[in-house]
Amino acid sequence: MTLIRNIAFMAVFYGLSVPIVLVVPISALFGRKALIAYAVGWSRFHRWCARWLLGIQTRYEGPRPSGQVFFAAKHQSMFETTDLIVEIGAPAVIMRREFARIPIWGWAAKHYGIILVDREASSKALRALLLEARTARESGRSVLLFPEGTRVAPGHQPPLKSGFAGLYKMLDLPVVPVATDVGRLWPKRGLKRAGTATFRFGDPIPPGLPRGEIEARVHAAINALDGPPAY
Repeated sequence: MTLIRNIAFMAVFYGLSVPIVLVVPISALFGRKALIAYAVGWSRFHRWCARWLLGIQTRYEGPRPSGQVFFAAKHQSMFETTDLIVEIGAPAVIMRREFARIPIWGWAAKHYGIILVDREASSKALRALLLEARTARESGRSVLLFPEGTRVAPGHQPPLKSGFAGLYKMLDLPVVPVATDVGRLWPKRGLKRAGTATFRFGDPIPPGLPRGEIEARVHAAINALDGPPAY
């Protein structure tokens, strides 16, 4: 059954995502708001496919933030990169620049407001990241970052990347940590499994804290649901 569910998900989600992405340039003609709405619609489609084809349900816990905030989330799979767009109101998302190379999707992501960052933490790359993040802040949008830098398996808790502290200082926004255990069901390799994926919003952390304190508090909060794989 698990294999059949995975085949069905791949056929439906990826099969229909191709024409969905090809139509993106048309939605962009109506402005960024229309493109953002289109992206949220695609993310809802992803959630629907995960729920009804893979059997993966989502449960969100903790206080829902209001207003403009800086989200710092655990990154264990592709799932949270799309599902959080639906749940927290289409924030500007910070992602690796490699995604911009995907035909059409990369162009659409840039126009949506994805903030692209180079893998190497060079001073030039960090300056460009801060400049784009400042633009997002001034537009009134919240910002979403996966501060550990890459997908990690359950049980892995690498230190936060250095860029997080710089963004925290520049954005001067409350930080809302987001923990998840979705990696138990959605591994980087292998079959996805049915179950309930939990996301937990931590209490907002005020701006202006020393680097060591904010990094420690965020690291602990985003790993609050972390544990060994359930398989």
